[in-house]
Amino acid sequence: MTKNIAILSTVVNFDLYQKSAPLFPKGIQKYLIDGRNGMHAMDSVCYMFKKLKDQNIDWLIMADEDVLFINPDLVFPIIQRMEQEQYTVCGVRDGGVIPHRVQNPFAINTFFSIINFKEISQIWNEDEVLKHQFIVKDEFKDDLSQVPGDYSKESLFEPYYCFYFWLRRQHKKILFLDASVPFEDDAITNLVFDDQGNKMLYHTWYARSYGSNDKHTKRINAIFDKALKTENTEIAPIIFKDPTYAFKKNCAKQYAKVVVKLKSMLKK
Repeated sequence: MTKNIAILSTVVNFDLYQKSAPLFPKGIQKYLIDGRNGMHAMDSVCYMFKKLKDQNIDWLIMADEDVLFINPDLVFPIIQRMEQEQYTVCGVRDGGVIPHRVQNPFAINTFFSIINFKEISQIWNEDEVLKHQFIVKDEFKDDLSQVPGDYSKESLFEPYYCFYFWLRRQHKKILFLDASVPFEDDAITNLVFDDQGNKMLYHTWYARSYGSNDKHTKRINAIFDKALKTENTEIAPIIFKDPTYAFKKNCAKQYAKVVVKLKSMLKK
């Protein structure tokens, strides 16, 4: 099995990251995209492929700062299975598994995933990927009979769905993981299991609110207090930040507004 494994987080709350990152799997390089300038979702995925393409990474774990690992070493046998059975992605469906996520069951939610970065990098084409934000009825043949919750097969709720739809249309396999709501006094936090049903991590959600919203700060701290012990990590993260991202995003929005206005004037 390959040893070139890394973990990447797109972080908007560095205070929370400082508490959760020491719980990440040990002995692998950490990478961090500074998302405080608004970079997230599909923009973060595209930036990730630009910044990591020359880092000799075979497998990439993607975990938000509000992911709190319980048994971080479980990621390694998952990667071994993915390698042996030719899975390209693993994660939790964004519909039907987590009670408050009722969107598309054919894609995963990016709060936690593992991807075959080397394989995807060899076929990566940003312009082509972005064209796949669409649904064809009955295109994906997943057996959803055991999916317990609500979902929408037609949902395009998240802009990053195009990434997973593109991979599926390239005949790449996704290993879907199960999740549950573990605490009676917390209907938001999810417990995610590995492919063998072992408890692997908590996802608390609402990372942006940590430290500024009393309700969510206390709720997330309670997860740390109940279940986790932090340790010092031996490998510091490598941080990436696009200093022009916010400016370019704003220019794109203003340009789009001008185009819409011009089209409206031409119609009159």
